[in-house]
Amino acid sequence: MKHAGARTLATLEPLLRKIRQHAGLIERTPGSFYRKSTAYLHFHEDATGIFADVKLSGTQFTRLRATTSDERQRLLALIGENLQR
Repeated sequence: MKHAGARTLATLEPLLRKIRQHAGLIERTPGSFYRKSTAYLHFHEDATGIFADVKLSGTQFTRLRATTSDERQRLLALIGENLQR
């Protein structure tokens, strides 16, 4: 599974705009977000779809599918809940 390329990131742009609204996250490179000085979220792609790796536990990445609109909404909700803690 490779990191999401420019074409996939362009597809994710509406989602990325919403993620950028979280004050606690910094986008260091397109589609790659940090929380303070620690990697927090990035995207992958393969033939089966788009996936997000996000540190919901604070220490390890959790891989979540982010191909459909519903999956992206769930990802946004999880990020919002996680950043409030």
